Amino acid sequence: MCAKFEVTPRTLRHYEYIELLAPERVGRSRFYGPREVARMTLIRRGRRFGFSLEEMRQWLELYNADEDQNLQRKAWMEMAERQLAELKSRRTELDEIIEDLEDLRDIWVAKPE
Repeated sequence: MCAKFEVTPRTLRHYEYIELLAPERVGRSRFYGPREVARMTLIRRGRRFGFSLEEMRQWLELYNADEDQNLQRKAWMEMAERQLAELKSRRTELDEIIEDLEDLRDIWVAKPE
């Protein structure tokens, strides 16, 4: 599991502790089945998009609570819209910062020594 998702054992234990994953345990060994692999895929994708672990935990929890997945779909759409707005806002801010820095650089380049 660690190699497949390029995470540390500590990360997997943390995800288990916060109830994102629930591997089968035999003694001290943990066995990750298809359910955990699918959940980890969703967790990694969600982290890439900027969702918090708590948001991912709540969203994954809905999967177990809603057989036809309507609540999960609705929650995902709300999360996605909120995150898209945040990312677009950050992109606008970054574009402004880049422009300001380029302007400052150009001023310094144009200055005679």
